[in-house]
Amino acid sequence: MVTSRDSSPQPAATAAPDGVFAVLDECHRRTLDAIDKLEVVVARLEGNAPDADTRALAAGIVRHFATTAREHHADEERHLFPALAASGDAALQQAVLRLQQDHHWLEEDWRALQPSLDAIACGQSWYDVETLREGSAIFAELSRDHIALEESCLYPAARARLPPDDRQAMEREMAARRARHRR
Repeated sequence: MVTSRDSSPQPAATAAPDGVFAVLDECHRRTLDAIDKLEVVVARLEGNAPDADTRALAAGIVRHFATTAREHHADEERHLFPALAASGDAALQQAVLRLQQDHHWLEEDWRALQPSLDAIACGQSWYDVETLREGSAIFAELSRDHIALEESCLYPAARARLPPDDRQAMEREMAARRARHRR
């Protein structure tokens, strides 16, 4: 049985200099795990009604992308993108523009997938497996490419450019919001 780790609490940001990036990196790991689970769900649906494990996987995927992933994107949009877009580095500015566009496309793709995954999680059968397969493949590819660009370009630049005070303020704000959501 594959279980979702999405119900576990997010790691709290620490006072370590790289704590904020540890939280962001952990979200990427959880997102990649959710993408893998999405692919498992789609594969299990081929000719089969979703069993209890598949329904639980679908519910965990919905929880992750409807909350954690959206918060992660909001953190980047609020704290990382503006500073890096204002850096004067043309390549970095172009990467930020692409990542912002990715956030919009990911949200659009997610909104198309979520109703079917909600239905699966609730044991309903009105979803179309072929549509879910196609949409999931696009969503998975964009998510993986997006994370790769952030980890290879954006995060190293942010680590090098964001002053410690900005990192600490970002860390505090992110930790407070996550604590509110856990209540």
